[in-house]
Amino acid sequence: MPRCLSVLLLCLSMACARADSVIYPRHQAAHDPQLDYALALLRLALEKSGAHYTLRQSERVMVQSRVIQEIHDATGSVDVLWTMTTREREAELLPVRIPIDRGLIGWRVALLNAARPQLLQNVRTVEQLARFGAGQMRDWPDTAILRQGGLRVLDTSTTYEGLFQQLAVGRIDYFPRSVIEAGQELADHAALPLALDANLLIHYPSAFYFFVGKQRPALARDIERGLERALADGSFEALFQRHYGKLGEQLKLRRRHVLELKNAALPEATPLARRELWYRPPGAEQALP
Repeated sequence: MPRCLSVLLLCLSMACARADSVIYPRHQAAHDPQLDYALALLRLALEKSGAHYTLRQSERVMVQSRVIQEIHDATGSVDVLWTMTTREREAELLPVRIPIDRGLIGWRVALLNAARPQLLQNVRTVEQLARFGAGQMRDWPDTAILRQGGLRVLDTSTTYEGLFQQLAVGRIDYFPRSVIEAGQELADHAALPLALDANLLIHYPSAFYFFVGKQRPALARDIERGLERALADGSFEALFQRHYGKLGEQLKLRRRHVLELKNAALPEATPLARRELWYRPPGAEQALP
């Protein structure tokens, strides 16, 4: 074998050996509305970090609480997740404090039963919305945020799909979903009698971060470095616009009445002062992130 070829093969072998595996979770949703964007941004961040990583999906389906526990316990089944931050989650895991969704996860529209598409038409206050019962999953931070904000959460489910079924049969009145998720979820459940409310936009400040285990600080630093580089060169913004740039128009956000809720679980270290990190829907530009 020629010496130059041997050297090349050796270099390739060494590069592969240095490439760390990063496992991301397999979620319950058949088509996770956040997956394409989050995975594309994670790939972009890792590429721009200058480090060498390979991405692959976990073998098992997991709910959020299970993923967090697996990462915390360093079982090796999953290494990174993207989820809404809370004080508890930041105590358990290492957050990369750049909101990958630019705060969109806290802008919520309601899925309704198709038999009652105008259910929330006259709602203008939190007190009026509290007359109706929402559905949420038990391990989502949103459940506590809605309740602390004075809203009723009628039922909490252990399964993501169960909430759509409960809405379809009238066990809950509405299902608040982020503007990122609602359109795709409605399409994915076209066989069910569901509709999208056209009147309200519920907002609470939130941040959707990449999280890794505390045993992998180098991975957290690499993701952060890559995201900062992507922000600086415009590739972060370009990716965001490609996926979410038309949301305001598609969901007619400018025409909706905004209800503001507080988020007591939002950590003090959330970078609210970095205004360039946050998105504001048309018509709601003065709202906090």
